[in-house]
Amino acid sequence: MSTTLSHVATTDAPELHIAGERKKPWLPALVMLLRIVLCLVFGLPLVFLIVNSFKPDSAIFGDLGSINAFLPIGQLSLDNYAGVFERVPFATFLLNSALISIVTVVFGLIVNSMAAFALSRMQFKGQKIVLGVILATLIVPFETMALPLLWWVNQLPYFDGSVGWLDTYEVQIIPFIANAFSIYLFYQYFDSIPKELDEAAKVDGAGWFRIYRSIVMPLSGPAIATVAILTFLPAWNSYLWPLMVTQSEAIRPAMVGMDYFKQMTGAGGTAWGQIMAYASMITVPVLALFIAFQRAFINSIASSGVKG
Repeated sequence: MSTTLSHVATTDAPELHIAGERKKPWLPALVMLLRIVLCLVFGLPLVFLIVNSFKPDSAIFGDLGSINAFLPIGQLSLDNYAGVFERVPFATFLLNSALISIVTVVFGLIVNSMAAFALSRMQFKGQKIVLGVILATLIVPFETMALPLLWWVNQLPYFDGSVGWLDTYEVQIIPFIANAFSIYLFYQYFDSIPKELDEAAKVDGAGWFRIYRSIVMPLSGPAIATVAILTFLPAWNSYLWPLMVTQSEAIRPAMVGMDYFKQMTGAGGTAWGQIMAYASMITVPVLALFIAFQRAFINSIASSGVKG
């Protein structure tokens, strides 16, 4: 009797499932429509920016209010991009942003992953308290720490014997290497890796650094990609702090350089085409980085969310 009932249950379940699917034939279409709407909401401003960076100001204002504002038609040229390089040392600004962002990412990956490894794999007294203090710093906005941090970096000795780090690359990099959120992401991902691997490595004579370098980090590709993106974005988009600590054009990053660029264009009227060209050139690298690592980024966020 039980065999017959189980057979009926197994044979009826697919039919009920199929019937449930037939009741909602509109669901895939609704999901697709929602995706299209979201793509338009988030994508059209970027399309507008890039397309109009190739148009003169007269064409930009002439196409407003029509679909032509989003289409690469009409008077297209590279004059706006050439004008950016003529008005300001854009190549210097861009190289500065790239240097600051890449160095911050590289050292951030090392420092934050080591801190997370110690908190996740090693056992010591006060371990949870240390993690809690680190996470508590996330609720403190940077604006509240900017002025005290500015005072401290102005008191630090520099390599040439002078005092103060203002107007240097170091002051734009070192304060942002250690990051509480990056430590937390690494901690969550490391905690999902079986600790039996550590025990097996210890049997073979491996120390903690060998376990970190040869076992944990090679298995943490998605977390590394996610932390790299989340470290690169604020470093690339940083504006307030570089504005406070930099004075010379030689070390000014692209975001502060854009403010300087708008001041330069304001003398002869706002050159909207050139501003869009400037914005396009500092947006494309970030977009390319996210596209390159989006799969690993999504996998890491998903695994951290399930673990947490």
